Amino acid sequence: MQKVILSKNAGFCFGVKRAVDEALKTQKEFNKKIYTLGPLIHNGDVVSMLENNNIYSITLDEINNLLEGDIILIRSHGVSKKVMELLESKKLKVINATCPYVTNIQKKAEKYSNEGYEIVILGDKNHPEVVGINGWCNDSAIITPDGNFSNKLPNRVCVLSQTTERAENWQKTLSSLSLKTKEILAFNTICSATEVRQKSAFELSKEVDVMFVVGGKNSSNTTKLFKICKENCLNTFHIENLEDLKEIDKNLWKNKTIGITAGASTPQWIIDEIFQYLK
Repeated sequence: MQKVILSKNAGFCFGVKRAVDEALKTQKEFNKKIYTLGPLIHNGDVVSMLENNNIYSITLDEINNLLEGDIILIRSHGVSKKVMELLESKKLKVINATCPYVTNIQKKAEKYSNEGYEIVILGDKNHPEVVGINGWCNDSAIITPDGNFSNKLPNRVCVLSQTTERAENWQKTLSSLSLKTKEILAFNTICSATEVRQKSAFELSKEVDVMFVVGGKNSSNTTKLFKICKENCLNTFHIENLEDLKEIDKNLWKNKTIGITAGASTPQWIIDEIFQYLK
């Protein structure tokens, strides 16, 4: 008999929901085109929904095309200090929807860099959140994706983390640093929602025959959820929406125990569609 179990912690996190709500609210308030610096969230379906509401993503290079008074919204990932100053200098109306947890990391990077610490960031150097954080310490941070350090480190370091990192990578980073430097100021800035979501997905993936991880293919936290679930359940699939699910052979999941989890940028309506289809 087929059974479908939804992870206790799945879908929109606080920061993402806040950014989407802020974008829709701003568009309704001003009734004009709203721009976001980069896709508001890493989910194609939500980006399409936003475009239908006259909210469009632009690149940094396209900022010069905007006019004084145009509205631009900073997404939950945040931006560097230089980008923030650039937007303000162009006299744009800036709506800052940076996740408060990310803002906290940015402030720490700036504060402790100014106090003489070398900033170390655990995360993906190309992820917009990490790029933004690095921009609050003059782009001077040492960035590691896995806690490994090939070069010699300075004696004083302040270590921070991308909010969507895995807890075991954080522990590995601290262990590596303890062997390579004398003074370590460590702030575990992995978002609590990320940790809870990863733990729930890990436990659920041990109990099911098939696991579906729902979220954008370019979503960092969804990709990590997929890897976590794959460790326990070989039949784990990363899908973006119901259309992706329909392309998977039903014989792989029919009459089996199925688990569902979703990344922080996956809206509830996509999760509900998939849950109802599998039921």
